[in-house]
Amino acid sequence: MPIIHSLLDTDLYKFTMLQVMLHQFPQTHGAYEFRCRNNEDTVYPLAQIKEDLEKELDALCECQFRADELEYLRSLRFIKSDFVDYLELFQLKRRFVHVSTDEQHRLNIRVEGPLLQAMFFEIYILAIVNELYFRRLETPEVLVEGQRRLDAKVALMKSYQQHNFDHPDEPPFVVSDFGTRRRYTLAWQEHVVKTFAETAPNVFRGTSNVYLAKKLGLVPIGTMAHEFLQAFQALNVRLRDFQKAALESWVREYRGDLGIALTDVVGMDAFLRDFDLYFAKLFDGLRHDSGDPYVWGDKAYEHYKKLRIDSRTKTLTFSDGLDLERAWSIYQYFKDRFKPNFGIGTNFTNDMGHKTLNIVLKLVECNGQSVAKLSDSPGKTMSDNSTFLAYLRQIFEVEPQ
Repeated sequence: MPIIHSLLDTDLYKFTMLQVMLHQFPQTHGAYEFRCRNNEDTVYPLAQIKEDLEKELDALCECQFRADELEYLRSLRFIKSDFVDYLELFQLKRRFVHVSTDEQHRLNIRVEGPLLQAMFFEIYILAIVNELYFRRLETPEVLVEGQRRLDAKVALMKSYQQHNFDHPDEPPFVVSDFGTRRRYTLAWQEHVVKTFAETAPNVFRGTSNVYLAKKLGLVPIGTMAHEFLQAFQALNVRLRDFQKAALESWVREYRGDLGIALTDVVGMDAFLRDFDLYFAKLFDGLRHDSGDPYVWGDKAYEHYKKLRIDSRTKTLTFSDGLDLERAWSIYQYFKDRFKPNFGIGTNFTNDMGHKTLNIVLKLVECNGQSVAKLSDSPGKTMSDNSTFLAYLRQIFEVEPQ
């Protein structure tokens, strides 16, 4: 069976972002590029999986949404019926994905085409690359080690669940699975998610994976990703106003649903300059995905305080390189000022004892123009256009890292 055998096997925010694009910017064109940030740490060169990857992409582009999957999407109150009608006709086109290798035996992937197509490839491709890579490393001992580590997480989850029962006056400690893109396999992700849902249902909130949410009766989690805001750097608005335009577009589409805003496309300081009283009241909270989470959260607190908004009514979602212990520490720091929650990815779905791949597939062009993310973490900025990066930093007063 192909690695991706259902088009629901992706993160919820792919559907939510795609719906906005279909309704408001259907003619947008985009280009994505793949990067492995730790090529030097791989057990074998990723170039070796190229042939298998090509076959998996061929199979992916044969997939279509099934009737029961479309009905499930219709059941989500923020998904509109005309979007589901569009998905009934939807099929990914193989010609938009180009795979190659280079003299350093690196794997190169470029996805280029209408954003309504290109945007949807990302999670599938990353999950395929991960599974193909780790398939060659699997042994019975690896699965035993993965289970040992999972059992330790379950014990922690149960202790955190007891805390929730013992302190009903505090915001609950809740976590979700955000691990589709870097999972060991789909089967292992399902095993992890099912185990947490059964053993600690008052802590485990849900999963970003729509296929697993449907199959296991869980809440699908997600709002927007960096690519959504990045696209607005090339969508006929003044560059200085792209964040405000993106947030306004989101509000127009969802009118109060999916109210967690992503803050680190050009850094937290630049985001907060745009996140005025209007947006601070409209959005339920903010998501952290790079930089020091404590510094970031303190900045959010001071911003809400300055706007005279009670921060205890707002949610902070943390999703950057977490494990349960780190999430618990962040929770203890912010629980009296916010409603914190946590999305945990690789540590949930690929904690098997192997060095994991740090792979991304990022939007680098939109409508023929460069776009970029100026991350709060060194090394996460991704663009080959140094001129555009310099201009973006100048516009948003971001110092080079």
